[in-house]
Amino acid sequence: MGNKVLRERLRGPSVAAYYPRRIVTLKDLTEAYPDTITWDEKEQDRLDSVQLTQSRGKGPPKKKRTAADSKQFQKKRKEAPAKKVPTF
Repeated sequence: MGNKVLRERLRGPSVAAYYPRRIVTLKDLTEAYPDTITWDEKEQDRLDSVQLTQSRGKGPPKKKRTAADSKQFQKKRKEAPAKKVPTF
């Protein structure tokens, strides 16, 4: 069955041709011309929502920068107590 699949025509080029080519985005323009002031409304909305979630304490945890930081906050696993087996 594997050989049958390998002999088939590749689908990648036809799938790639189906979707339109990517056009220049606002992010590409700001990277190309950093001295120009641009306003990306979607990015600003995303940053606002991230700030709101962090203010409520729902954001992602901060990254640890050093190995000592990561060891400091590492939780020790408690061993599960042995299950009691009823005796008859």
